[in-house]
Amino acid sequence: MKDILVEKMYEWTRKPYQKYFKKNTPWEINQSELCQYPKESLGFGLGTFLSKNHFDIQPKLEDHDIIHVLTNTGVSVTEEIGMQYYLLGNGKKSLYLFVVILSGTPFYPNQFSYFLQQYKRGKQALPFYYLDFSKMLFTPIHSIQETFKI
Repeated sequence: MKDILVEKMYEWTRKPYQKYFKKNTPWEINQSELCQYPKESLGFGLGTFLSKNHFDIQPKLEDHDIIHVLTNTGVSVTEEIGMQYYLLGNGKKSLYLFVVILSGTPFYPNQFSYFLQQYKRGKQALPFYYLDFSKMLFTPIHSIQETFKI
């Protein structure tokens, strides 16, 4: 039940966040185009991630799914919260990150060791959250992961 509640909170806040806080330009690409990229590339990895999880590209939020691909993070509610801890450890600071962490953590006190582990993983990686991933779609995933110690 708490997973459903947290997911609903995300859905209620996603559209206003996209519209009022995200100033970047949406990528002009779709899932099927991404799946045509070279097999080891970030673009192909993103296309595969979207397909496997039955997701569509969400305009202005493309980087979020790229982070899933680069960090090998799943899409369960606790994994989503864990990914925000990872990004916090990596140096990212955003309103949405803090909202997810502050509103999600109390629902999962038994997962705090996982969240702390994710934070530490993010600290160990070189900062990469700010990169313009739209220009890196042909780059092999493993190259990005090795370069930034992800």
